[in-house]
Amino acid sequence: MFEKLAGTREAYGETLVELGREDRNIVVLDADLSPSTRTILFAQEFPERFFDVGVAEANLISIAAGLASAGKIAFASTFSVFGVEKGLNQFKQSVAYPNLNVKLVTTHGGISVGEDGSSHFCIEDIAVMRSLPNVTVILPADAVETRVATKKIAKTYGPVYMRLNRPKTPQIYEEGYRSQGKKLKFEIGRSISLKEGEDVTILATGVMVSESLKAAQELSNRGIKAGVINFHTIKPIDKETILRAAADTGAIVTVEEHTIFGGLGGAVAEVLAEENPVPMVRVGIKDTYAESGPWRELFAKYGLTSADIVKAAEKLVRRKR
Repeated sequence: MFEKLAGTREAYGETLVELGREDRNIVVLDADLSPSTRTILFAQEFPERFFDVGVAEANLISIAAGLASAGKIAFASTFSVFGVEKGLNQFKQSVAYPNLNVKLVTTHGGISVGEDGSSHFCIEDIAVMRSLPNVTVILPADAVETRVATKKIAKTYGPVYMRLNRPKTPQIYEEGYRSQGKKLKFEIGRSISLKEGEDVTILATGVMVSESLKAAQELSNRGIKAGVINFHTIKPIDKETILRAAADTGAIVTVEEHTIFGGLGGAVAEVLAEENPVPMVRVGIKDTYAESGPWRELFAKYGLTSADIVKAAEKLVRRKR
């Protein structure tokens, strides 16, 4: 299942080049990490529209804000831990507050950064960025979705935070943004149902969508019908789909490569608590820091595998019954 692997950051860099050919108002900025974020591809083709600010993330955001205020569509990139933790004040004050057209697209999110170690992990970025007014928060599930998401945010005015991964990850969509031969439409604020269920619904985001689909298959083998929905947009959250899933199956599992506090799980819990409380389990990183190591081994240690999702879903179905 999902034998093909592809890089979300590679898809991002290639798509920036496509966009740059179409719109001269697109500018790209980086903080001395362009070979890793893949913005180097844009720099090679459009050097006059590329700005490397050096190891200065606060300045990265401030310059992007200035360019946006002059009518440019500014894409600023660095690693998630640097863009969010070092550039937060500037993003809040200079981008989110004045509602400027800056797209902060970070790579190396979560703990799949692996051997780079704990200092480079970022597991709280979604909670932080979705708390800011005016900011859209997006986590593509794979490289195919990254391409369509990048094109979409380029054409949508306003501040955006989009998080990508370091390693090549399973490709769940067919080229052209299709699933099981069906052409899909990427809409900000709307999720995508990938599998129908009756007993429990798994709401997943980012790289965890592929793990959730694997879990759903194993649950089916065990007699549990689990639905899977890809929440590529965390903010604005797809409230309508959350409530429909709660009504249809009466049990919700959220899955994310992020702390269980304040991310997708937090957003879904807020909706359910106010509208339709049902049994719910959050699969994510518990209240801990992770250590350095191969990312697949880290996923196993910190509870981010399909087996962990299966265990959570089975427990939830028993509780519901």
